[in-house]
Amino acid sequence: MLNRRILRIKVFKVLYGSVLDSSMSLAEAESRLDVSCEATRDLYVFMLGIVSPLTRIARERLESARKKFNPTEEERNPNMKFADNALAGLLDSDPDFVKAFTKRKFSWEQYDLFLKKIFSSVSGKEYYRKYMDSDVTSLAEDCRLFSRIFEEEFVDSPELGQILEDMSIWWNDDLAYSLTYCCRTMDTLAKGGRWQLPPLYQSDMKKDAKLESDRQFAHRLLQNAFAGRQRYSEMISGAVSNWDQDRIVSTDMALIVTGLAEAENFPTIPVKVTINEYVEISKYYGTPKSSVFVNGLLDRLIQKLANDGKIRKI
Repeated sequence: MLNRRILRIKVFKVLYGSVLDSSMSLAEAESRLDVSCEATRDLYVFMLGIVSPLTRIARERLESARKKFNPTEEERNPNMKFADNALAGLLDSDPDFVKAFTKRKFSWEQYDLFLKKIFSSVSGKEYYRKYMDSDVTSLAEDCRLFSRIFEEEFVDSPELGQILEDMSIWWNDDLAYSLTYCCRTMDTLAKGGRWQLPPLYQSDMKKDAKLESDRQFAHRLLQNAFAGRQRYSEMISGAVSNWDQDRIVSTDMALIVTGLAEAENFPTIPVKVTINEYVEISKYYGTPKSSVFVNGLLDRLIQKLANDGKIRKI
């Protein structure tokens, strides 16, 4: 499930946390890394579990309209396509999904106000209208609708952000990635596949013994960044004229330290790939000028390490 981009982010964030908490040991840092990785998959399960609650909200609204004192013809005979969608029933009856959801003690029951707001937003969209007006009724059609919901309704929701923050400190910034996997699940189910809890790391999905485990990659990266932090920090400070460590943005420092650790200790990863990865990450976790700063420093310091014979690429 987790690719190397998100693993680099998680290593960087743990390293940054160790800067703020100087008493953190390497063992504690590695434990935090593992918990953070597992949390992303947990968030995926939680968000996938919204299918049935949203369906319930739709049914309740239709039933409430039907019980009005003087319902309209449309309210007496409503379009039940979404309320009876096959996807909710499929997930509700899937023992593996139900087990994964309940094992984590997840529930959407206490978030009815949020669910109602989301359904109001969805039911007002053009893609929902087209779905409801279509004569096609199939699991694939339902999956396509929910893919649009996962893509468009959650990422910028402050209410959902607060819910996730209250539930887990590890879910910060992982929502978009988890929703991507919800959409992949929709594609799988639409083609007749069964739901399966995805392997935590993408290397586990490929099942190639020649590939380095992504978990091993993340832990080795953290170990080397942790061990070389002081040396790399001094290199960074020495490379920036008239600046000391305290004046360099902490996130930039952690990103460059992690990038140097990768460049020096992973001979099969091209330098260009390493630099590009941390420059991209800096665009989300640094200042407006971080990408230029990280790009320039990483390039210069990696070149210095290469000239000193400390970086050799295969």
